[in-house]
Amino acid sequence: MMDSNKDENHIDEQKAQRHKARQQKVKQGVDAKIAAAQEEKGILLVLTGNGKGKSTSGFGSVARAVGHGQKAAVVQFIKGTWACGERNLLEGAGVEFHVMGTGFTWETQDKEKDTKAAMEAWEHAEKLLQDESVNLLLLDELTYMVSYHYIELERVLTALKNRPAMQHVIITGRACHREIIELADTVSEVQPIKHAFNAGIKAQLGFDY
Repeated sequence: MMDSNKDENHIDEQKAQRHKARQQKVKQGVDAKIAAAQEEKGILLVLTGNGKGKSTSGFGSVARAVGHGQKAAVVQFIKGTWACGERNLLEGAGVEFHVMGTGFTWETQDKEKDTKAAMEAWEHAEKLLQDESVNLLLLDELTYMVSYHYIELERVLTALKNRPAMQHVIITGRACHREIIELADTVSEVQPIKHAFNAGIKAQLGFDY
């Protein structure tokens, strides 16, 4: 019986040593990447794809910046007529918001009105993209404005390229234009596996908006 226990202990010890060796190798790889990443610059992050959570992730980054005492601002395209819990919270923390107030384009069905509203919101964005005091700017659902040709792609690219060197920008929305993706430093694509709405469950206050 004692020999059996010794064998089991020996096997456990070998497993522990192999695990430690694997983790040490992982740590070495991570440490090497950290050591190599020495550049500091403003990051352009794109959150795209058909899945839920892109705007929510963007607002989480805004909250993080504010939590570190940094200045953040938000320009929201499309969702202007909906209540926004994040706005209720973050405006109270000093985050500047500019909201395209026409709501979803499939509700207005008025391209001229939507284009005018989009340009008004974008003009605020351009000013913020020139403001060195803004550490983080969230351009929520901007991708649609480019896809629908409400805002010229070149105008967007020019503003992004010429922003302050240390300013971080987050762009959210489906079907992000490839040139914006090419310009970005980090791109995450959110894909839907399941969505409650497709099962007939309505969008709910405090969870969906």
